[in-house]
Amino acid sequence: MDLGSILHTIFNFQNYGELLVLVQNSIWAGAVLGLLGGLVGTFVMKRDLAFAVHGISELSFAGAAFALLIGADIIAGSLVGSVAAALLLGLMGVKAREKNSIIGVVMPFGLGLGILFLSLYEGRAANKFGLLTGQIVSVDVVQLQALAGTAVVVIAALAAIWRPLSFASVDPEMAEARGVPVRGLAILFMVLLGISVALSIQIVGALLVLALLITPAAAALRVTHSPRLVVVLSVVFAVAATVGGILLALGSRIPISPYVTTLSFLIYVACRIIGAVRTRQGINGRVVRTAAA
Repeated sequence: MDLGSILHTIFNFQNYGELLVLVQNSIWAGAVLGLLGGLVGTFVMKRDLAFAVHGISELSFAGAAFALLIGADIIAGSLVGSVAAALLLGLMGVKAREKNSIIGVVMPFGLGLGILFLSLYEGRAANKFGLLTGQIVSVDVVQLQALAGTAVVVIAALAAIWRPLSFASVDPEMAEARGVPVRGLAILFMVLLGISVALSIQIVGALLVLALLITPAAAALRVTHSPRLVVVLSVVFAVAATVGGILLALGSRIPISPYVTTLSFLIYVACRIIGAVRTRQGINGRVVRTAAA
C-alpha cells in the first residue's frame, strides 16, 4: 500500500455530510463523556490515581467481554467489572504502595480474563476489536438517554462531595483530623471513577481510556494552578478530544481511539510548551527584578 492509499484510508471525507447525520447521537454521547471525563479526571490527578484508571479499565474490559460472550448488554457487563475493580481498590488499597501492588495484580488478571472471553466469542471480529480500541456506533435515543442519565447521576454525586473530596485529596491527614470521612469518600469516588471508566470504554476502548480520564486534566494542570480553571480547561480539552476524534474518525476506516488519543496528546504537548514558556518568563522576570533591586 502506497502513501496515498494510506492517507486516503486515514482521511476520506466522501459523503461526510450524509454520515454526519447518522451519528449525531454518537457525537452527543461523546460530548457527555468528555464532560464526565474532564470532571472526574481532575480528581484522578489530584489523588494520583492514573495507574488505578488503567487497572479498573482492565476489569471493565473483562466484564464487557464476558457480556459479549453470553449475549448480554456490553455496557452492563462493563459497569459490573468497573465497579467491582473500583470497590476492590477502594477497600483494599489504603496506602499508595498497597494500592499500586493491588492494581499490578488486578491488571493482568482482568486483561487475561478479557482475552479468554474474546477468544471464546465466535461472533463478529469488529465487536472484539471495538472493546479494545473503541468504535463509532449508531447510538439511538434510548442509549443516549441512558448514558446521559448515568452521567448526570455521577456528576451530581461528584458535586455533592466536591468540597470535602477536594480537601481530602490535597491533605488527607488534616481532613481526617477535621472529621472528614476520608476513607468513605475514597471508596465513593472509586465507584464514581469505575462508572466513568465503563461509560468511556464504549467510545475510546479499554486500552486507551487514559486519554479521556487523565490526559485532559494533566494538560490543564500544565497551564494553570487555579482549581476552578483546571476543571474548566480539563472539561474543554476532554470534550474537544472526544468530539473531534469522532468527527475525524467518521471520514475513515480507522477506529476512533487513535484520533482521540492523538488530539489529547497534541493538547497536552501544547499545554506543556505553554507552561514551560510561562515558567521561563517568570524566572527571567524574577532575575530582572532582583538585579534591579
